[in-house]
Amino acid sequence: MERRTERMRERGLAATVLVCTNERAEHAACAAADGAAVADAARDWLRERDRYWSEVAVAETSCLGLCSEAGAAVVVHPRDEWFAAVTPGDVPALMAQLFESGADDGDADDEDTEDAAAEETVPDDAADATDPATIG
Repeated sequence: MERRTERMRERGLAATVLVCTNERAEHAACAAADGAAVADAARDWLRERDRYWSEVAVAETSCLGLCSEAGAAVVVHPRDEWFAAVTPGDVPALMAQLFESGADDGDADDEDTEDAAAEETVPDDAADATDPATIG
């Protein structure tokens, strides 16, 4: 095992965009909702601005618990911002809102970073996607 904490801190990453690409057969899953295309669109947006891996990384991940047939789940770390039902078409506006015009100051409570176009509220009574009884 090799610890790389300092090396990654030296890179100066401001954020990591986590995109769910989880697959499963019986319930809604981000892979079937274009999760990989959402991740690709986020990478493309960053590359067009020469910011990919210099300031912001994009990583595909397993279930984030915001399953939807309408789009993928996206989390921005370390800001603790969560988005559900994100489509590839939503990505440019979402990324611009998060990472342009000083929006990347890391303040998750900043009014400018609230209510992203792709954000959905998941009802409290929604089935827990991490509950084995509700996933396939």
